[in-house]
Amino acid sequence: MVSAVRRRIIIVTAVHGPSAHHLHDAYESLCAQELPEGWEWHWLIQEDGQTDDVAPHVPDDERVTFRQGRRGGPGVARTMALAHADGEYVKILDADDQLPPGALARDIAVLERDPSIGWTTSRVLDLLPDGTTVGFDQDPDEGPIELGAVLAHWQAHGFRAQVHPATLCVRRNLLVALGGWMALPASEDTGLLLALDAVSRGYFTREVGLLYRKWPGQATGQAAHTDAAERDARMAVVQARAQALAYNRWLYPATS
Repeated sequence: MVSAVRRRIIIVTAVHGPSAHHLHDAYESLCAQELPEGWEWHWLIQEDGQTDDVAPHVPDDERVTFRQGRRGGPGVARTMALAHADGEYVKILDADDQLPPGALARDIAVLERDPSIGWTTSRVLDLLPDGTTVGFDQDPDEGPIELGAVLAHWQAHGFRAQVHPATLCVRRNLLVALGGWMALPASEDTGLLLALDAVSRGYFTREVGLLYRKWPGQATGQAAHTDAAERDARMAVVQARAQALAYNRWLYPATS
């Protein structure tokens, strides 16, 4: 008897040596996910580099694929992983973060229910070193996010979006059409979020969809991430891309 064809949601994770020891917790959070009938997940772990530091931490599971490549930052690693993304939807999961129960099922439900929604985001809790969590005080209401809403909030609130790019789940064909993540040393995920916002409606889920680990080794905690000159340049190109996409009115889904 031939087994029924199963549908896949792809989990994409960029990782480097200092964060590799967190992969076990991310894996445990994936194993705890309950998917809709007929669905499965495939975890693509892409090392940003070619070292011996990450492989020992990669779970031995046929649902997990590990590859390496030249260093180029997390955006490059994630985009390279797309070559092996064999599913309809792509979910971002940073190596040091965790998915609460139900996160994947909720993303799938939204995208299956409404083909006009290109991407989803969800509520985030910061996971502190002592195990406590802290929420965000500007979460939007549950429901669709209309074109341009994220850019407008980001511009009005000091380049801080009301939804977190680390929670993105996106249709694979839309993600590929936008070229994956931006070629930036940081904020590459914000660049993708604002590009998505410029061309497609999104959706925000009020239930917690990510535990965002705060720890000394994370990239956003390093001094280079807050260098004013570099940050201004990153924000300028992120904004320019989003505005250019909106101006040219390339929309998803395509309109007749």
